[in-house]
Amino acid sequence: MPKNRCEREISNVNSWLSLNSGNGDAAFNMAMDEALLEAASRLQKPVLRFYGWTEPAATFGYFQKFTSVERATLLRPLIRRPTGGGIVPHAADWTYSFAVPPGHEWHSLAAIESYRRIHEWIQSAFTKLKIQTDLAPDKKASASSPDIPGECFTGHEKFDLLWRGKKIAGAAQRRNKLGLLIQGSVQPPLVPVERADWEKAMLAVASETFSIQWQPLSPDADLLARAAELARQKYSKTAYNMKC
Repeated sequence: MPKNRCEREISNVNSWLSLNSGNGDAAFNMAMDEALLEAASRLQKPVLRFYGWTEPAATFGYFQKFTSVERATLLRPLIRRPTGGGIVPHAADWTYSFAVPPGHEWHSLAAIESYRRIHEWIQSAFTKLKIQTDLAPDKKASASSPDIPGECFTGHEKFDLLWRGKKIAGAAQRRNKLGLLIQGSVQPPLVPVERADWEKAMLAVASETFSIQWQPLSPDADLLARAAELARQKYSKTAYNMKC
């Protein structure tokens, strides 16, 4: 079978780290992602993290105005992400993050290319589960709510993942001297598929087509302490979430 662009572009043999954090509260989930970005240079390998939510919540892009966000969704709590993008509802979604150290190939990509690449990866995982999806060829505003600012799943952007024409996967990014952080959400398609099977498929796709050797990450005391500090001093603070 011919390889797609994502498979051709990632052909080197290397090892990455995987982390399944289970369910966490909204502030801690955002804090752990930022802690992984800060630790990227120390870990020296990309980290793919899967996690869930202890309660329904919504996250919103770092640059969004809180007053617009609070009018656009009834979900609470509202937590500002360390990445950009729009409003993402979290309840039954499959949430993941991908943290990459500086100097890595993914870190040097243009934002549109890393966005395309992460969704090609997810598309390949769904293909492995015999679920047909497509990458959006262009941007499309929601016909039902075109004026609501930044609702992530009401329309779609170029290279979002679509199932039967509806967006089911989107992501947001932050790229700086610390590395690259991608935060993504998958709203699972309405077919019999388990989250655990999708997570296994994500790892298998990387192993089989990207030549990745996976190693489990056991967060050390420093990483856990930093995540707890960020959750307590930043992401749980009203002043941070309501700024702008």
